[in-house]
Amino acid sequence: MKFIHAADIHLGSKIEAKLPPEKTEERKAEVRLAFKNMVEKGRSAGANVIVLAGDVFDSDRPLKKDKDFFYSVVRNNPDIDFLYLRGNHDNQESYDEELDNLKTFSPEWTSYSYGDVVFSGIETVAENYSSMYSTINLNPEKTNIVILHGQKSESVGDGKINILKLKNKNIDYLALGHIHSASIGKIDERGFYAYPGCLEGRGFDETGVKGFILAEAENGKVSAKFIENSIRKTDEFIVDVSGARDSYEAFKIAKNSIKADKKDLIRLVLKGEISFDNDGLQDETKNLFSGEYYFVSVKDNTLRKFDLEKIAGDLSLRGEFIRLVLSDEKLDDETKQKVISAGLKALSGRETDL
Repeated sequence: MKFIHAADIHLGSKIEAKLPPEKTEERKAEVRLAFKNMVEKGRSAGANVIVLAGDVFDSDRPLKKDKDFFYSVVRNNPDIDFLYLRGNHDNQESYDEELDNLKTFSPEWTSYSYGDVVFSGIETVAENYSSMYSTINLNPEKTNIVILHGQKSESVGDGKINILKLKNKNIDYLALGHIHSASIGKIDERGFYAYPGCLEGRGFDETGVKGFILAEAENGKVSAKFIENSIRKTDEFIVDVSGARDSYEAFKIAKNSIKADKKDLIRLVLKGEISFDNDGLQDETKNLFSGEYYFVSVKDNTLRKFDLEKIAGDLSLRGEFIRLVLSDEKLDDETKQKVISAGLKALSGRETDL
């Protein structure tokens, strides 16, 4: 049999990329669309079970429109079973609707059988952080899919899944949720675990291709394949613009370094040493990128190469700051350049990493 393993959809999530309001709402709708597309791709691939390994919703009090959307998708696909294990973001008290094809879990091990393939899951709470490893009981003659939500760890506790304690438990495939990037690893000689990641990147901490896992259980073995499902990608590019003589040259260097689709969201971090006044570099570069991509965020981490002796004669606050740094005998020339560059950024109200 074939099944889908997805997690961390986060319906109703606020979008972390600091988009304008209209694009924020558009991205929220695209998160919903990514979920719907996943179900349709699963159907086309012949999957009759969809495992949702936690955090279907972003809040334990989701908006009505997000709840209505989720349950309508489940209701409109009656021939697919949705196995929904709640994550730390989901409502911990109850499921909002009871549907024949919505299979749920609890803080005790619960199993659903499809011939020789058995799906077992448990929702972690303080009372079972340790005991769940000793109470798991899987038939070695079955193909065992286990569903959990949490961070892979070498210890036990809140939000932790100790993979070592799941060794030799007759697990063939461990379907995990909680981590928003896809990964795969070995449990023991028999089984392996996987995180599918989230379906859609919501901010620049969720970069790259997103999607779900299409798995197949056949003849006692499980195989898994990652399926791309992103409506848009979020990506960060760190570009060295050393040698640029003005903002337009910095823009050209950056543009030639970015490999992305026009529909994507881009975070551009400029670095390197430049000789021109970079007070407006961040805003000017962002304006030059207008229309190139769906959204562009620019952060200026460049260092300006200063004629320190000349600027030190400035009678303004800027000059006083430079004279103070130059007089510090504990700093070498390179450090003084960095401190002055960062300080001038701060004085102009721009972000600095120093």
